[in-house]
Amino acid sequence: MMRMKKNAQVYRDGFFSLEEVTFDVFQDGGIAKGSSLSDNNNAEYFIFPGFADVHVHLREPGFSYKETVKTGTLAAAHGGYTAVCPMANLNPVPDSRAHLDVQLDCIKRDACIDVHPMGAITVSENGKELSDMEAMAADVAGFSDDGCGVADASVMREAMLRAKALGKIIAAHCEDMTYPPADPKSEWSEVERDILLAKETGAALHICHVSSAVSLDLIRQAKRDGIDITCETGPHYLLLDDTMRCDGGNWKMNPPLRAPSDRDALIEALQDGTIDMIATDHAPHSAEEKARGFAGSLNGIVGLECAFQVLYTGLVKKGILPLNRLVALMSDNPRRRFALGNAGYDTGNYSVWALDKETHVDTSSFVSMGRSTPFDGMKVWGMCLGTIYGGKCVWNAAITEN
Repeated sequence: MMRMKKNAQVYRDGFFSLEEVTFDVFQDGGIAKGSSLSDNNNAEYFIFPGFADVHVHLREPGFSYKETVKTGTLAAAHGGYTAVCPMANLNPVPDSRAHLDVQLDCIKRDACIDVHPMGAITVSENGKELSDMEAMAADVAGFSDDGCGVADASVMREAMLRAKALGKIIAAHCEDMTYPPADPKSEWSEVERDILLAKETGAALHICHVSSAVSLDLIRQAKRDGIDITCETGPHYLLLDDTMRCDGGNWKMNPPLRAPSDRDALIEALQDGTIDMIATDHAPHSAEEKARGFAGSLNGIVGLECAFQVLYTGLVKKGILPLNRLVALMSDNPRRRFALGNAGYDTGNYSVWALDKETHVDTSSFVSMGRSTPFDGMKVWGMCLGTIYGGKCVWNAAITEN
């Protein structure tokens, strides 16, 4: 191993500063081996704290033909992430200590970055009987029945009371199944209900994958009222809308893409701080499950490996959002809300990017077992040269490209 110094824009406490930093270069392929990092002494690189995604699906245990902890966390590292929170729609569902331990064993064995599971709110995510939240609390980032939601208000109220007592967040998948998914009321009616329950119980509430303008108005007002609430949205809701949708599995997700007016409202909410963080809802499926056209394909797209690139290209390069705000939305804010730990160059938990690199989203190069994304083929700026976690290189573009 040898050490080398390079100029880089380093993100600290919300701002960038040009610094001379030291990179480790390993003989078996450190972040600089064979890449422009070692070839251009005058280049400016960008060092971001490891991104954190509070809403992913790693599919293991139970559905490892779609994704595994190993492939999912390596895909995350490819995208500059060093912390993820997988949702509970697994087999077995992490609704008890014994079931959570099955997932934790997979994580301990194969994860290359931090993985903080979400425990289920209800047994088998059935929406009826509360899980053993107390037994899982020490080892989960929060509780969520993502993919199903909790239709019974009394069950959600009791879940919030128990989560509050445990100091944990309820991450709500808001979907009223009495409305079709294409109707925004299917989302905002449960957002409205859960806000009222959070106000009543004093629980910490996080709204998953916000997609509608009405939901944002409700969340904005809840924040003004002092309710302990945060929310997330995904890159696809910020950059795409239903006028762009094609007839293919790459465009099938839940909630679905909304109208251009909803997308405009999401951008405004991103700018005014109503949206606290961006999460990918990385949801891999097999090629066969996504090859049945829009109507027949399963819900879910992948996003960990291209999220920063599409957001940087679609928001920062277009002057919609400053770069430091994007980094805060992808790292600082989710880490703070879900207590995921600190990240940054000084902590040995960061990623190195060449933002002047023009490329395109190429799903054939993805590490994830999932390949379905509407961003496939999109021209983007930025390349992750390497991701460092725990002071060790867990992703190295040079190894992959050479």
